[in-house]
Amino acid sequence: MLEVVAFMPMRHSSERVHGKNYRDLDGAPLFHHMLRTLSACKAVKTVVIDTDSPTVRAQCESEFPDVIVLDRPAYLLGGETPMTAVLQHDASVVDSDWYLQTHSTSPLLRPETIDAALVELEQSLDRHDSLFSVTRLQTRLYDAANQPVNHDPAVLLRTQDLPPTYEENSGMYVFTREQIAED
Repeated sequence: MLEVVAFMPMRHSSERVHGKNYRDLDGAPLFHHMLRTLSACKAVKTVVIDTDSPTVRAQCESEFPDVIVLDRPAYLLGGETPMTAVLQHDASVVDSDWYLQTHSTSPLLRPETIDAALVELEQSLDRHDSLFSVTRLQTRLYDAANQPVNHDPAVLLRTQDLPPTYEENSGMYVFTREQIAED
């Protein structure tokens, strides 16, 4: 099985939901759920949180002492900062051949799902060089101009007979050091 370093970037302040990363979900801060998931994955050798949050840092120190907490540099703090730049920074600090990136906002992602995805990637490295999670959609979709994307409105097939469309769902991304390296 591939061994990965798991990155979980978290800003202290969220633009849409205040304090979302450390809000309570079923008796624990949201990000604790994902940390427990990652620590239960066979393939995850190290978990790294990149943050500017004193709350996240303090909770990791007391509840998850094996988690590496990186202070996010000031130049990467803005809400418009591309995640690629954050991941490039993190990969320059923590060495690995493979990285898995996930979010605290995927608390229902199971360790078995992550491990199965990594096994699948490893078995398909002759055809694929990375992995990301998706949600399969079989529903009638329209674009911003109200044009059908994946169906003919004059022929309303059952939705289960529509060709599937896939939505990237931010559950996980797996990539190599070379793929995230700065150009």
